[in-house]
Amino acid sequence: MACLSPSQLQKFQQDGFLVLEGFLSAEECVAMQQRIGEIVAEMDVPLHCRTEFSTQEEEQLRAQGSTDYFLSSGDKIRFFFEKGVFDEKGNFLVPPEKSINKIGHALHAHDPVFKSITHSFKVQTLARSLGLQMPVVVQSMYIFKQPHFGGEGALVLIHGEVVHKSKQNLSDRSRQAYTFHLMEASGTTWSPENWLQPTAELPFPQLYT
Repeated sequence: MACLSPSQLQKFQQDGFLVLEGFLSAEECVAMQQRIGEIVAEMDVPLHCRTEFSTQEEEQLRAQGSTDYFLSSGDKIRFFFEKGVFDEKGNFLVPPEKSINKIGHALHAHDPVFKSITHSFKVQTLARSLGLQMPVVVQSMYIFKQPHFGGEGALVLIHGEVVHKSKQNLSDRSRQAYTFHLMEASGTTWSPENWLQPTAELPFPQLYT
């Protein structure tokens, strides 16, 4: 069970975030890490689609806003890379598995391991305890936080109106995270101005099964 207690719910409503230690089992974390390793080993990214991921607004517009590879990734599994891992011809300067910033944005829909985690009974129970009536999964990402660029089994629950960031990983080990975004679809409308949109091939899947 992953039902929030009244005190946990109050803390989340007050602070806008909540840390739930041990939410996923060690076995679930290992399953995701192993599966992502297989996905990375099988990846085939064309030269012109080797997009570096940036959180700087100007660089986002240049590196992401101008590329269809990013803007059309909402219903696909695609790869985004750390800054400085390609030469001028798009060839890797470091091993490919050490170059990835994140994989997005539809792992929850297309991969059975991540789909199972996202729609697990405890995630559904957690969402119900938050009062979500008809939540849909908008997007998902596997974030690598490569060492010296830009995991412990805790869930960080973050309200959609809370500004947040993750600092550069200065350790020698990768700090990996799986994240997915939920939206209450009951009585709400998804902004048509958002770059990520549901498609005929992949409408936003409902969380509750």
